[in-house]
Amino acid sequence: MRNCSFLVFLLFISIVLSGCATPASSVLTAESSQVRLRSIQTRAFDTADKKKMLQNVISTMQDLDFVIDKADFTLGSVTGSKFLGYEVVTMSVTVRPRGEKQLLVRANAQYGIKSVEDPATYQDFFVALEKAIFLTAQQVD
Repeated sequence: MRNCSFLVFLLFISIVLSGCATPASSVLTAESSQVRLRSIQTRAFDTADKKKMLQNVISTMQDLDFVIDKADFTLGSVTGSKFLGYEVVTMSVTVRPRGEKQLLVRANAQYGIKSVEDPATYQDFFVALEKAIFLTAQQVD
């Protein structure tokens, strides 16, 4: 009887431990996809003027029909939202220094509760931002 209960105990422990195991390959795949997404969401710009960059980010988001929900020049973040059908698209953009002569701009969009992973979405944003930066540099309103 003791051997039977010991075997049941071992069987129980093996089932519990095997249910908690996560294959190492899936962890690495998830991590590499996050790195890939971050590289799509981030661009470096050759300017150190954080305030002007944030003003350009706000203008670009407004041009793309986003309503600015929050903007914090100290933290370097802007959040905006817009309706797309019955869902809300939210975009958060952060600006932070990279060395002394560059700024990193990272945009993160969410459609409803799902993160947007389409590279074209971020490319469209950054193309519009580059145009806004160019127009600002040329002092065109």
